[in-house]
Amino acid sequence: MEIEFFEPAEAAALMRCTESWLRDGAASGRFPHACWGKGKIIFTSEHILEIAKLSEILPGGTVSSLSGDGPVTKERLIGTRSKVRLAAAQ
Repeated sequence: MEIEFFEPAEAAALMRCTESWLRDGAASGRFPHACWGKGKIIFTSEHILEIAKLSEILPGGTVSSLSGDGPVTKERLIGTRSKVRLAAAQ
């Protein structure tokens, strides 16, 4: 078995992101992870690879989709007006 296990701080250092971004993504259900004991978040090497693929933005404004539903278009929204634009689009 070649799976490695990482605590959020270790995974964040490996991915060059913040630990809070990973924790928030796991807590909200956006990122795959494992919970051990009393809710301790653990990421495997496979989880990290999947998170990288989920976060990939492809040319043409599409986001990589691992679910098989096809590409999903994603407009990158920055700033406080993004919430208003996002709500208006729905």
